Amino acid sequence: VQLVESGGGSVQAGESLRLACAASGDVVSNYCMGWFRQSPGKGREGVAALYAGSGSTSYADSVKGRFTISRDNAKNTLYLQMNSLEQEDTAMYYCAARASWRAAYCSVTADFDYWGQGTQVTVS
Repeated sequence: VQLVESGGGSVQAGESLRLACAASGDVVSNYCMGWFRQSPGKGREGVAALYAGSGSTSYADSVKGRFTISRDNAKNTLYLQMNSLEQEDTAMYYCAARASWRAAYCSVTADFDYWGQGTQVTVS
């Protein structure tokens, strides 16, 4: 499984960004997919998760109402639309996948098996 993130950058508070995660094979349509973030001096935080089977989503309280996770099965791509960005959202953002055999439990608190290299988001 390969995951490649893109779309990070530097924006002003209140602006928006959309992150993308290009996945190999049919990962996006069969796995539990998630977005995580980590900033210097802080632990990794689960931001959003999406279960392919039901389409159900899970979000961290800190991003509810501002971030939206979605997928395009035809493009094997996962997205994270981030609106009303705040300085506290500054972090390295990672795409992750949880294997299909255990994807039914799909939450920002679950353990994920595969990880991308990350894309930096800076909000000033």
